[in-house]
Amino acid sequence: MSLYTNKIVIVTGAASGFGRTMARSFSEAGASVVVADLNAVGAKETADSLNSAISVETDVSDIDSVRNLIDTTVREFGGIDVIVNNAGVPHRAMPMLDLDPADADRMWAVNVRSIFLTCKYGIPILRKRPGSSVVNIASIGALRPRGGMTVYNASKAAVLTLTRGLAAEVAPDVRVNAINPAVAETNFVQGAQGLDRIPEAVKDAMVNEIPMRRTADTLDIANAAMFLASPAASFITGACLDVDGGRSIQ
Repeated sequence: MSLYTNKIVIVTGAASGFGRTMARSFSEAGASVVVADLNAVGAKETADSLNSAISVETDVSDIDSVRNLIDTTVREFGGIDVIVNNAGVPHRAMPMLDLDPADADRMWAVNVRSIFLTCKYGIPILRKRPGSSVVNIASIGALRPRGGMTVYNASKAAVLTLTRGLAAEVAPDVRVNAINPAVAETNFVQGAQGLDRIPEAVKDAMVNEIPMRRTADTLDIANAAMFLASPAASFITGACLDVDGGRSIQ
């Protein structure tokens, strides 16, 4: 029997990047996976590539959309064991004083409000199943912010505070943990740079801040999520795991 056999896992933002790899990893470990993303086409492509999976078009910042996600999961699979709150957006790298308030508001809605909503409507379902947990994807920038990404980093710091406070509120029924990834070569980072491909000079500057001398791989984050949601982490809650190649100690 695989580690996640008979487990039901929701992964938000799973049409690409970290989310797609996490969805695949949970599926390969035996879970039934709900692939949630605003990108309905990408979500369906991810779900269709997995064994037991469905896709649900979801705007994680919208109450009705999140309720639909939770209700659909329960209707299709009978419950929820794990919610991975991975959906997130950056703003374009720039000084905070130049950032459009509308862009900042949208980013906070996707990065922070979304976790409030999925937990508000999902935790009552999680509480019905033993060993359930929430894994929130934050950022090492929450602890080591850079200029140019100030508001984004602040949103991820809010994710860490939300994680720790909620963990205290819902224990011992549900564990709540977070992951702080370092930079990865995904569409997310390209969006922050406003480029289709990260230039080598920019990549080199990023890597020079990381003692392990590479960017994060999506599988690095998936492995961390798989651990935090597993029985091996049954005494871990309110933790914020740095998966950053040592950037936080540099």
